[in-house]
Amino acid sequence: MDSTLRRTIGFMAAALLVLSACSSGGGTSPSAAASAAPSAAATAASTEPSAGPATAAAPSIAVPAAITTAGKLVWCVDVSYPPEESFKADGTTAEGSDIDIATEVAKRFGVTVEIDNTSFTGIIASLVGKKCDLIISGMNDTAERAKQVAFVDYLKVGQGLLVAAGNPKSIHTLEDLSGKAVAVQLGTTNKDALDAENVKLKAASKPEIDVRAYYAALPVNAGKFEVGGTPIDPAAIGIAIRKDDTELQAAVQAAIDGMYADGTMKSIVDKWGMTDAVVLLK
Repeated sequence: MDSTLRRTIGFMAAALLVLSACSSGGGTSPSAAASAAPSAAATAASTEPSAGPATAAAPSIAVPAAITTAGKLVWCVDVSYPPEESFKADGTTAEGSDIDIATEVAKRFGVTVEIDNTSFTGIIASLVGKKCDLIISGMNDTAERAKQVAFVDYLKVGQGLLVAAGNPKSIHTLEDLSGKAVAVQLGTTNKDALDAENVKLKAASKPEIDVRAYYAALPVNAGKFEVGGTPIDPAAIGIAIRKDDTELQAAVQAAIDGMYADGTMKSIVDKWGMTDAVVLLK
């Protein structure tokens, strides 16, 4: 399945389940995982300044020697989930709230940032296999994932129902999706939420939700959609780090704490229009 097709799937659906404290910054179906584009090798690191103040590594941040020696911080990101992560029009430069946060953490470490585009279905395996130093990809900090990696939480994000402008079908809750087609990113907790709702609907002898794949909206769809209802079940999203990399975990926590203390985190959230969709941790 080519990139253009994947990015347009789902626009005939009644609603899109998006902006989750999802499992990802974008999951991919097994058939699409191998064709995620552009490839990790072609992904350009974001070099734009972050929304908040640029600060060098502070004395309170004990940056691991290996990171300082490498001179860079490599992040695994599934770059397919705006506004958290997506590609600019050039198709290679990553941007989004997660990209800004990753860039800011690297600045506070005194190193550069490198974004490695990685399919969400294999993103934890890539981290464990040392393809990257950490993950930032709108990933939910769940008990199951915590068995494999350590987390530094940075926001709480609620799932939202993106509906046609004016909400003509009056969709406000998951139950309202009964019998309707809904587009969602596979491999995410958005998909899990719809599957769980279908179990309830089936038990109540109601029409189930027709779940379809969804990737990213094209610019031509700007203004055609709105969020229906309020955010659903806000949950923590975190930066994932290898469990034995405790020094890096402490350094990342210090950087995130600093971003909250000086207002950088809020600035990034506001910049990407996520103010009403996320919950700040501090």
